[in-house]
Amino acid sequence: MTWAPILLADPSPSLRLLVLRDLLAKPETDGEIEELRKLQQRDAYVSRFLDLQNKDGSFRSGEGGGGVLGNIRLTAQALMGLGYIGLEPDHPAVQKAAEYLFAQQSLDGGFPLVTQGVILDGGRLDEDVKYHMIPLQTALPLLGLAWAGYACDARAERAYDWLLAEELPQGGWPSGRHADQYVFAGGYRRLAHSKFGCRTNTTAAVSALALHPTRRTSPSARRGLDLLLAHEHHPASALGFEVARIIGAEPPRGAFTYFKRYDVAQILDLCWRIGASLEDPRVDNNVKFVRELQGPYGLWEYERHPEVSRWVTFDLLRSLSRLDRETDWFSMEPRTPFQAYPKKPKRF
Repeated sequence: MTWAPILLADPSPSLRLLVLRDLLAKPETDGEIEELRKLQQRDAYVSRFLDLQNKDGSFRSGEGGGGVLGNIRLTAQALMGLGYIGLEPDHPAVQKAAEYLFAQQSLDGGFPLVTQGVILDGGRLDEDVKYHMIPLQTALPLLGLAWAGYACDARAERAYDWLLAEELPQGGWPSGRHADQYVFAGGYRRLAHSKFGCRTNTTAAVSALALHPTRRTSPSARRGLDLLLAHEHHPASALGFEVARIIGAEPPRGAFTYFKRYDVAQILDLCWRIGASLEDPRVDNNVKFVRELQGPYGLWEYERHPEVSRWVTFDLLRSLSRLDRETDWFSMEPRTPFQAYPKKPKRF
């Protein structure tokens, strides 16, 4: 038995649609895909999000209220899910949520660091605040808009420009700035081979760029991915976590810890979108690691939520099928062991 009949037997019409379209190359005009589009409105994964939409287009938390994340973060998270599942940009709920986010956008193209009294690092808005800028403040709303199909909207393009203006001179994105000074990233999210680079902020920025039809192959996107690949880490327990979170099975908690887990499935998704090839030994090693975890029926198990296993399998199969052996990709990073908290040399 192969993965195809198992995935096509899933109760979610959204997953079946994605399998037919992205893995089996069925056109949008295919009769079965048109039927699944109609059935999507009753998909439990779709209704789980739509039941939490407010009248103004924003989304609330399923755990009660806006929570510490604020409505911008919750709305962006919902748009990630609805876009990933396959709802079109002109769907009324998606359209309303996108307009809500754009209404929160600042004049400079970014999104506010502080919303509803909530600041990303959990601090207070006063003269002692640690951060005056965090790339996540714009990268996460932009990621939601991009997943929902609004990456090329003129307002989203302004947000991309804001994000690129905050890129570090050597590539990647910092933990943040206090006035004009960069703030060091904590060891667990320190970007390999970068003094101020932050893996969480860089992952968010690169993920947003990867969903833009032209910016995805830009030098900034490629440089950011190159630095993320230098992290060379293969935790089996994190494989598929990002897919599980996007579709709503995992809670979207955390600010700087948002991308704390190094999900190889997410990295492979970024690789094919941005253009990293299997010629890069780091990409090839990631593929070998993933292949070793594939089960006898062609599936990858997501043990924390077994019902998500077929979604994770779809995502990995899509990435594996779209990775090229030869592209114009090249790496500038040396392959050196990465330590989150390297030992300091003793003076004596």
